[in-house]
Amino acid sequence: MPEISRFYGITIKIFFGDHPPAHFHAIYGEYNALISIETIAVIEGDLPNRAEKLVLEWAELHQAELLKMWNNQEFRKLPPLT
Repeated sequence: MPEISRFYGITIKIFFGDHPPAHFHAIYGEYNALISIETIAVIEGDLPNRAEKLVLEWAELHQAELLKMWNNQEFRKLPPLT
């Protein structure tokens, strides 16, 4: 699963052969969550509250790029949340 971004100890990964709906994985320590790209919401798993807020903020900033990446299956790194 390619890593597309990393910030504040959170790793964002996407797997192109994965099941719908369009989503990415956010990993923070032992926590793992699947985030819907279309709704910018946790659809499976969990993260600590602060980490979840950071991931959702980052996803809102990069939603169009994430959706394009999912649809075209073209990997590229995205900038971290600063």
